[in-house]
Amino acid sequence: MLDTRKVLLTITLFFTLGCSFPLQVTLGTPTAIPTSTPTPGPTQAPQTPPEPGTENNPLILALAPNPRPTDPVISAGDRLAAYLEERTGYRIVTVIPASEEKLVESLANGNAHIASLSPYAFVLARENNSVTALLARVRNGGMFYGAQIVINRDGEFTAYFDDARGENITDAASALKQFADKKPCWSDEVSPSGYVVPLGLLNRSQVQTRAGAFLEGQPNVVRGVYADDICDFGATFVDARESPVLEADYPDVMDRILVAWRIPAIIPYENISMSAALPFEMRRGIQRGLIDFMTTPEGKAAMQTIYGFDEMSPVDDAAYAEFIVYVTASGLDLLDLIE
Repeated sequence: MLDTRKVLLTITLFFTLGCSFPLQVTLGTPTAIPTSTPTPGPTQAPQTPPEPGTENNPLILALAPNPRPTDPVISAGDRLAAYLEERTGYRIVTVIPASEEKLVESLANGNAHIASLSPYAFVLARENNSVTALLARVRNGGMFYGAQIVINRDGEFTAYFDDARGENITDAASALKQFADKKPCWSDEVSPSGYVVPLGLLNRSQVQTRAGAFLEGQPNVVRGVYADDICDFGATFVDARESPVLEADYPDVMDRILVAWRIPAIIPYENISMSAALPFEMRRGIQRGLIDFMTTPEGKAAMQTIYGFDEMSPVDDAAYAEFIVYVTASGLDLLDLIE
């Protein structure tokens, strides 16, 4: 028999609280609802990705970045990919990134495996160890070139570079401290030899200068130092004083403009790099294929069309160590330095 008081209490609560939510009334002891334990299904083993360089996981060869690639570049890229496929046995496809920034991103996330990189792009890609260098572009007989700090002979500064012996006669910090709070002449805001590396050298030597003047060209830096009323010192490649455009107006330039300190040949040209995640033997096979491709007239013409290279030489990452140190020490944003 129902307890009349409980029923009345339930009805009273129902009208007092309203019926906007379900109300469950339990009279007596509640009965537990049985539950069932799910039976686990079979565990699936993780799938192994296809081997790189196969049809289902081809190597991706990035051509020179260009938002509007031309037909000759595309055709030359196809010839290069076909040659490498034949020589190595790896399946290779080509892509053309819109910019070098996108190319560096693609190398980091596995959407590109082989690419030409500018010096700054290589430094950026090395920050997360996404690439390793295979081949360096050769220009004027070398893979690297140097820079120099130049002064006017009639100024207040001392040259610590011996022209006859071709070497510095003191350390960088001792030679460069004379430029503290002085005004430099720079070439332009992305020049490795005319700005970025010398700035890094000054920073590592703990020499703070005044704001510099950007003169848009290294011969102009020589002119600025020669005039001796634009800036106190300048930075150029080795050796901008010999530029033909200076000969007529400054016949005594080699005597009047002195090298205060010379940065050795540590500044690279472009290189061919490959994903560091790929096996060593695969990287060596691609390196050998690229070298052989350049030995043929058709291959050399194709590399010139794709990347602008006339000559390449094997290189390893250690060769870039000093350049990376000075670019990093410059404190400049690498994304502002690449295209």
